[in-house]
Amino acid sequence: MLHGVIDTPPALKLARHYRLPRAKALLVAMCVSVALVALVAWAAARPALADLGNPHTLHSSGLHSAWSKGSVIVVIRHAERCDRSRGACLDAPTGITLAGSRVSADVGQGLQRLGLRSADVWASPEMRTRQTAQFMFGKAIATQDWLNQCDHTFASNAFAHKQPGRNLVLVSHSSCLEQMERQLNVDTDADSNRYASALFITQGEDGKARVLGQLDASQWRKLADAREI
Repeated sequence: MLHGVIDTPPALKLARHYRLPRAKALLVAMCVSVALVALVAWAAARPALADLGNPHTLHSSGLHSAWSKGSVIVVIRHAERCDRSRGACLDAPTGITLAGSRVSADVGQGLQRLGLRSADVWASPEMRTRQTAQFMFGKAIATQDWLNQCDHTFASNAFAHKQPGRNLVLVSHSSCLEQMERQLNVDTDADSNRYASALFITQGEDGKARVLGQLDASQWRKLADAREI
């Protein structure tokens, strides 16, 4: 080595050899920026799930009007399950808790106040959903096998079973609610579908579906007492 001359390490020579040309580096940076902007725009375009426990939101949602027309599908998660709780069980370990049975009754009262004369009611065949439905309506409810098949077909099955002029009440599972929300491109989080919470959807005359909002288990009394002006 000559004195006064610093030899470049082999690794640095290799890095310089493979350095992207300036034009290509700018192109990569632009592509990344465009992708980020598109991702942010996509997230912003997803409608947030409206909280129907808020009286103003409930009023603006049009739920009562849609319900009176028989154009609503409501998917309700079962009440607190026994095998994942420290609370007293109602009966079998695969069913719901005593506390869950009381919550189910509150949900049923809310639905009764909305009106069930023009409504079809079905439940998933699982024990916890059947018990939830029984305490909601005071009797055994007919089951449908597809209500515990929480895959990409759930939303299409729900709309296929919806009869014109009749609301459809489905007692199902959290993963089925998540599938419905995903199919309708609604922005939710993992904690939104709590026990006995409900997702309200309406289907217009043009066949297009729209999410009206969600109601938590503790908010059913507000729905029962609220009236649109």
